[in-house]
Amino acid sequence: MEWVTGLVAEHLYAGVFLAALVETVFPPIPTLAVFPLAGYVASQSGLDPLSASLLGISGGAGATAGSTAIYAAARGLGRPAVLRYMGRVGVSEARLERAEGWFRRHGDKAVLFGRMVPVLREMISVPAGVLRMKIPKFLLYTFAGSCAWGAGTVMAGYYFGEAIVGAP
Repeated sequence: MEWVTGLVAEHLYAGVFLAALVETVFPPIPTLAVFPLAGYVASQSGLDPLSASLLGISGGAGATAGSTAIYAAARGLGRPAVLRYMGRVGVSEARLERAEGWFRRHGDKAVLFGRMVPVLREMISVPAGVLRMKIPKFLLYTFAGSCAWGAGTVMAGYYFGEAIVGAP
């Protein structure tokens, strides 16, 4: 995680964009290691709260780019290939079916609110792609949900960074 700290500290907005993109595509990197850290770094750098909240938009754009790659892969490869890959990373067909059912029931809202829920935020692009959600709606709801999550967690780091990040 030290590379995330360095990336955010040295490149702030671009660093948050890149870290959010990478954490979306490679879920072992927790989103809560990126956004609150960015807020904390912003507070220690003397950024005002409005400028710090813009880090959430930068991170939202990065998360949208990563989510769009996952969406495109799921849409292009189709359900059988997605199942083969997801089986390799421990996701069963039953779990994908539950996600698809949830997506069918909640539609667009599944993407919007799914982007604000840890773990689900990285996975919601799969059923959206497999079930061929319209791309403009996918982009809109993914960006909106990602920015809301990003801004909220950045500001938590900004105001409560020492407690969250564990800084001295």
